[in-house]
Amino acid sequence: MTYKTRLPLLMLLDVMIILTAVYLAVVITYPTSAPYDTQALTIITIVLLFFHFLYAFIFNIYNKVWAYASVGELRSIVFTVSLTVLSATVVQFFLTDYTIYRRGLVVTWLFYIVLMGGSRFLWRVVRDEYIVKNKNKVRTLIVGAGDAGAMIVRQLSSASNQSDLQPVGLVDDSQDKQKMFIYNIPVVGKIRDIPEIVEREEIEHIVIAIPSLQRSELKAIVDICSSTDVRVQKIPKIEDIMTGKVSVSSLRNVEVEDLLGREPVQLDTEKIESTIQNETIMVTGAGGSIGSEIVRQLTKFKPKRLVLVGHGEYSIYEIHRELKDLKNIEIVPVIGDVKDKARMRDIIKKHLPTKIYHAAAHKHVPLMEANPHESIKNNIIGTKNVAEAATENNVATFVLVSTDKAVNPTNVMGASKRIAEMVVQSMNGKSETKFVAVRFGNVLGSRGSVIPLFKKQIEAGGPVTVTDPEMTRYFMTIPEASRLVIQAGTLAQGGEIFVLDMGEPVKIVDLAKNLIKLSDNTEDEIKIEYTGIRPGEKMYEELLGEDEILPGEVYDKIYVGRTIEVDCEKIENLIEQFKTMESEQLKELMMEIVYKEQEQITKAKV
Repeated sequence: MTYKTRLPLLMLLDVMIILTAVYLAVVITYPTSAPYDTQALTIITIVLLFFHFLYAFIFNIYNKVWAYASVGELRSIVFTVSLTVLSATVVQFFLTDYTIYRRGLVVTWLFYIVLMGGSRFLWRVVRDEYIVKNKNKVRTLIVGAGDAGAMIVRQLSSASNQSDLQPVGLVDDSQDKQKMFIYNIPVVGKIRDIPEIVEREEIEHIVIAIPSLQRSELKAIVDICSSTDVRVQKIPKIEDIMTGKVSVSSLRNVEVEDLLGREPVQLDTEKIESTIQNETIMVTGAGGSIGSEIVRQLTKFKPKRLVLVGHGEYSIYEIHRELKDLKNIEIVPVIGDVKDKARMRDIIKKHLPTKIYHAAAHKHVPLMEANPHESIKNNIIGTKNVAEAATENNVATFVLVSTDKAVNPTNVMGASKRIAEMVVQSMNGKSETKFVAVRFGNVLGSRGSVIPLFKKQIEAGGPVTVTDPEMTRYFMTIPEASRLVIQAGTLAQGGEIFVLDMGEPVKIVDLAKNLIKLSDNTEDEIKIEYTGIRPGEKMYEELLGEDEILPGEVYDKIYVGRTIEVDCEKIENLIEQFKTMESEQLKELMMEIVYKEQEQITKAKV
């Protein structure tokens, strides 16, 4: 119905409401004899109609969509009715020799507001219950009866709900909320009761609407929900409550990252900004998972220029395209291979960065085991090339992004990263540049990570391949790892190996099982196969060698490892001779360098 058609109908309805309210007020207030004469009553009714239409247009009564009426619309009705009666009272005062028929006006106001509000909200009830209500919607249980849960229930219960979810009940651990109703939806129990409620109420979908949950709490709820066969979704984050972004469209699936990540570390933003703001910062491997996230995090601290160095043109193109429109930050994409010493010199000499984050590296364990020469070229020589160019141009700080596989390495990749750490340690003190390394474990969702592989295997119907049921790894989200790398860069005094606290190790098989459950499958539908440990892999990863850690944190979740003077001669011999060596011979030499150093650290501690 158009506005032009609806307007006269609503105005006619309001005329009838006012006439009815006045009539009922006279009959109820003065059942036997009315103090009004007919002329006075007619004048007051005309006055009420005049002021009603005046205030109705002021408060947009006739422009509202009453099918979606709520508190805001009710407020407009109360204002319109109250001001209409008040204005009529003033007019009556002057027309009736300064007499006010208070009881009649109060009763008129009461009927007036009930009839007007009821007529509008009755349409919403009729529409919700009998016109647009879909009996075939998915029966949904909301976890959390707080602000977020109430907003989700309200949206799912409204006539404008276009989703296929229909709220049936809520669960909350607060005793005060038990057996209460929120937007006519009952709180039917506590979180521990979810399996029983799912069966009793025939629940088909669960929405976790507690955005302030700690990760451990979220994992506990997901574990309870996983005992059922229903789909589980959640509200993204607490910021969505504060900014009003919580809506049905913001619901997302619970990801394994939500369960394995840890509570965010509070960064020393002032200290970071003091070393980044208005400076030129260079990131190698800027198109990779870690490098690109370091770049994104750096933009928050207002550098003057970000130099994005990478070997793969498409990945550099992608991160440049993402960031090129940022105001007041110059984004400079540079194609260059860290193995090309002259190219690294030219890039650093041209842009003169004050800080370099060296994230370029080969990280795939089995591939590096099969190609040890390439590991040396990229991870060791590449690091040396960038570090030497940084020294020549007096770069203030050089941060090497390292790995937990550098601790007691059993594979070529880990050994190459440990030797790369030794390279930057040996460079420290030779110039004004402060050289540090930051070591952490596996990053969730990064290229080569096990999670994308598991997801593809699940999408294909399985099986999910796990090397060994007892294999464990440390995990960290890409943003958290990148933020801690940036924070560690501000703590650099020179020569340190910073080690990030990765929390508790996770069994790979448990990770696979969680992914299967979160994808709405069972272990009977998606099988897990054990393939055996691959060459160079360790059953358990270590972040801190027992003799390498110095006591105490230097910052929340950041430690410093013990170091000794590096034997540069052996590293130089490796670089000079590796081209002529066979793969097995090369591996032995790399392990000899790493474990010789380990023995010296142990002796130094004793």
